[in-house]
Amino acid sequence: MAKKQFKTESKKLLDMMVNSIYTHKEIFLRELISNASDAIDKLYFRSLTDDSVGLKHSDFEIRLAVDKENRILTVTDNGIGMTKDELENNLGTIAKSGSLDFKSDEENKNDKIDIIGQFGVGFYSAFMVADNIKVESRAYGSDEAFVWESSGADGYTVKPCDKDTVGTVITLHIKEDTEEEKYGEFLETYRIRELIKKYSDYIRYPIKMLTSHRQLKEGTENEYEDVYEDETLNSMTPIWKKPQSKVKDEEYAEYYKAKFADYEAPLKVIRQSTEGNATYTALLFIPAHAPYDYYSRDYEKGLQLYSSSVMIMEKCKDLLPDHFSFVKGLVDSADLSLNISREMLQHDRQLKIIAKALEKKIASELGKMLKSDREKYEQFFKEFGAQLKWGIYSTFGANREELQDLLLFKTSADAKPGEVKFTTLKEYVDRARENQDKIYYAVGETAEKIAMLPQVESVLSKGYEVLYLTEDIDEFCVQILRDYDKKAFLNVCTDNLDLGDEEEKAQLKEANDNSEELFKFMKESIGDKVAKVRYTNTLKNHAVCLSSEGNVSVGMEQILNKMPGTEGQNIKAETVLEINMDHPIKDKLLFLFGNDKEKLADYSKILYAQARLINGLNLENPAEISDLVCDLMV
Repeated sequence: MAKKQFKTESKKLLDMMVNSIYTHKEIFLRELISNASDAIDKLYFRSLTDDSVGLKHSDFEIRLAVDKENRILTVTDNGIGMTKDELENNLGTIAKSGSLDFKSDEENKNDKIDIIGQFGVGFYSAFMVADNIKVESRAYGSDEAFVWESSGADGYTVKPCDKDTVGTVITLHIKEDTEEEKYGEFLETYRIRELIKKYSDYIRYPIKMLTSHRQLKEGTENEYEDVYEDETLNSMTPIWKKPQSKVKDEEYAEYYKAKFADYEAPLKVIRQSTEGNATYTALLFIPAHAPYDYYSRDYEKGLQLYSSSVMIMEKCKDLLPDHFSFVKGLVDSADLSLNISREMLQHDRQLKIIAKALEKKIASELGKMLKSDREKYEQFFKEFGAQLKWGIYSTFGANREELQDLLLFKTSADAKPGEVKFTTLKEYVDRARENQDKIYYAVGETAEKIAMLPQVESVLSKGYEVLYLTEDIDEFCVQILRDYDKKAFLNVCTDNLDLGDEEEKAQLKEANDNSEELFKFMKESIGDKVAKVRYTNTLKNHAVCLSSEGNVSVGMEQILNKMPGTEGQNIKAETVLEINMDHPIKDKLLFLFGNDKEKLADYSKILYAQARLINGLNLENPAEISDLVCDLMV
């Protein structure tokens, strides 16, 4: 029989399908099984109104068989089958499928039937692993059967064949192995079992295969024999489709650990089922710890995406915003619009609706955890809190309303020596003093080191609470927030710190005005390392400190200069050397200014070095400072 040509520009299109559309050859089995499931769906649907079908739901099955010697893999279903014309139309025209037409037919609109396939392209993925494909099919209600056969883009044949039962048998002749590709893996039972579990575990009809295992031969002590038995490879009932009341926490935990390769149970399980603008079921997990590569470029966010219980995408990144990228889980929806392969999803309105709903649900569940189980939430926040703060900073505050009440910061409130406590911004504001219009914070390597900063000690002594920002992202986050509940964030190590009354302000201004020449000389002695020198009244018993002006603080300077891509930029904060107006050092400096400017220059450098050390900064020239101190001692 002469070969027929595909009804499209077949060579070019089929080559594109095999080599470009699908990124993983293994998905061919998923596609064939999904098509078989579609065919069974159609016949099962007919059986609901046609008693002559003679099959119950439990009678339907998909069967796999392997002949390793002849490199044959077969996929058999007892679904509705195809006529000769349907074989021509569905398999002879690439990207044509009867499923969509069937579903849209007015007579077939029924909630009990759910068709996965929308395009015939999936069938052609089998040419990635097979050099010859035969499709034997007998349609329901027909006395004739036909076989469609093709070895690729050169064309196909359709001719009558013998087939006693309704349904379809697809026979693949698996390609020979090459150095680059080991096609024989798809003839191994363990590999087939693995692929069914990965992609088709929840197909609602049993996927069966005759498998063997060795056992002791009956009546013998050391003779073994191969025993063959039918094995159902799929579970058929998705855990996310079971009633929530029927699933134990331990089952969720085991499913999560097996599916997402984690050794620890999740902190929280989130279930969501919706109908309306978008109908879907979601099963989400908040991990107990960050993956080893979470804060690296290698990490890929995304949820598994299923269409009617068939996985169509391993990681759909569009379902999660970056600030919730730590969430694991899956979404199953029958409403999604599929592109020409199930692997490529159109970015349609449905997906956006689902993503927005999931974002709200995750934020809501985290808020509930914060209120009901503070210990567990703090455990979560230590692992992923930086990502929430990044979510505010990276969007210039667009997500602040959703995220700001989920943030935790280390705090001076109720903290005992050696203990670190966390607070929300709402808790800070609720504890704030009457008429307090600022949220005070300081930046440093650890809470213990921050607590020893002179400015922090001064603020604490006046009864104010201070947030200790120890994460790199912290200060960037609060600068984007700007305020919370109409209280502005204020870094106590900046020139904006003002805790004195009007009389104290006036005294400080007068002292600074009277010492302008002194400060000018000291700045010249130190160089361009400081923007200015001045007196302050915020240091209690300490002699000096460093503060900053402008948008870049001393802490931010350190962070920015160690970030990738900033090498050589030498980002600088506008630092100010502040001298305690009430410390004896003030009088000493004034005396030296009038009597020994050379020694005053040395004092200025030493005071600047002390201020850097207090702020946890390295000395730029420690040898010079050591020599200056020794000169003063002898």
